[in-house]
Amino acid sequence: MLRTELGMPVTLDINHHPCIGANQSDVPLVLLHGWGNDSGVWHPLLPFLCQHLDVITLDLPGFGSSSPAESWPQAVDHLARRLPEKFFLLGWSLGGMLAVQLADKYPERVVKLVTLASNASFVCRSGWKTAMPITTFDDFYQGFIADPQGSIKQFAVLESLGDSHERTLLRWLRANAAAVTPLAWLHALDWLKQLDNREALARLKLPSLHLFGQNDQLVPALAAKKLASLSRKSRVQVVDGVGHAPHLSQPEKIAQLALNFLVAKGAVDVGSPEQHDPYLLRKQQIADSFGRAAASYDAVAQLQREVGEALLQQLPADIQPSAIADMGCGTGYFTARLAALYPESSCTGIDLAPGMLSYAASHHQNLTSVSWLCGDAEATPVADGRFDLIFSNFTFQWCQDLPALMAEQWRLLKPGGLLLFTTVGPNSLWQLRDAWQQVDDYVHVNQFLPLEDVRTALQAQYFQRHHWREQSLVRHYDQLNGLTRELKALGAHNLNQGRNGGLTGRKHIDALKAAYESFRGDDGLPATWEILYVVAQKPHGVGP
Repeated sequence: MLRTELGMPVTLDINHHPCIGANQSDVPLVLLHGWGNDSGVWHPLLPFLCQHLDVITLDLPGFGSSSPAESWPQAVDHLARRLPEKFFLLGWSLGGMLAVQLADKYPERVVKLVTLASNASFVCRSGWKTAMPITTFDDFYQGFIADPQGSIKQFAVLESLGDSHERTLLRWLRANAAAVTPLAWLHALDWLKQLDNREALARLKLPSLHLFGQNDQLVPALAAKKLASLSRKSRVQVVDGVGHAPHLSQPEKIAQLALNFLVAKGAVDVGSPEQHDPYLLRKQQIADSFGRAAASYDAVAQLQREVGEALLQQLPADIQPSAIADMGCGTGYFTARLAALYPESSCTGIDLAPGMLSYAASHHQNLTSVSWLCGDAEATPVADGRFDLIFSNFTFQWCQDLPALMAEQWRLLKPGGLLLFTTVGPNSLWQLRDAWQQVDDYVHVNQFLPLEDVRTALQAQYFQRHHWREQSLVRHYDQLNGLTRELKALGAHNLNQGRNGGLTGRKHIDALKAAYESFRGDDGLPATWEILYVVAQKPHGVGP
């Protein structure tokens, strides 16, 4: 089996992330991930890097959806064949070691090099003792042969150990764990053991920056000084308060350091991404809000369940998708339903909120065909044409850039693939909005885009619409706090700009209750939701 796989040509999944700010260079930045991960691990860093550069991410051979390579020289050659003529290069851990070999073999193509938590030699050898003891490495190697999944969990602990955000980082790594391909990953462990970059580093004539984590448990920070002695062109820095994954723990700081070195046109002000795009701040707030609501969500999600079940009824009876995405999977309720409907299919639960994914993964451990991925519906770290079916319930209303959203769903779908989704319109919760307008001028209720904008975005991508239904659903409550508690438990409370940043006083609450009472009917206080159900298809015979 192994020989058959390795005898095939190596193909690499490559994703292009265009610069969304003032592009500082015509040269793109290529990111190479480390062992035990895939290109999705760069997701937290991309909003910062893409403010200044075009970025290319790809899965190393044997990781993600890329086919395996038997040796690290073969991997380097295949990377070189797929990359642009000239590029900046940033590699993390194993990716950094391969990046050094790329720069050494193709010095005319690599303009500048950055490595992150990457040693000259991953294991101790003669003349290089600031590395992992060979016995420790061999123990992990044998453990991975015996129990790949258990070893990956152990590896995530080692990656996060010593970081100032250790617990949060560990949850992120586990929620975004790559699918394990044991034979290919075992070969990549051999690369880590074999690679000795001391001579390559000494030969480098191009500018290079090497960043180390102060508390890294896999690559000792003491290696920084020793590595700096290998080349006059090398700059070395130890980053405080981080372990083996500084780009996940402190993405803003790592982006700042990398860009200031790569661009070299004066200091680049990375800032926080919301300074460039306030919507990115809102997305982070959305992710945090829903993450906090993970444990309470299912108990109050009756409306979401009702709408999602109605959407499931629109699935064609004759389809047999091989790969399914539950976009905005939340606690994994409909991910499990989809896995049960199509037991022969692989299913990926995708959500912006790491807290939701952590909850979903822990409560659906029996779903062996399901993987979990932290991703944005408008920029999902997945290769083109990955899915036959994308299902999304009560998620797209949190996206403000509908053209980008639909373009991304188009990219993710195979030709002939189906997109089924529900979303909510601007008339949702109009009673609550009207009542607040009688109290003050702040924005208190989430504002959603017109449903006609959804239609326009679908048409712009040439989706074929098979089903379009608008529905008004009304839920009733005995008291107003029943509605507001439910919205908070769902994580769907007010996240708009223009909201009151302070505490709402008792007088305001009493005034709101009095204003809302004017809507009371025989069934209680109404809350209206404007719901849209859509089934669309990417036509056959079209590219990404």
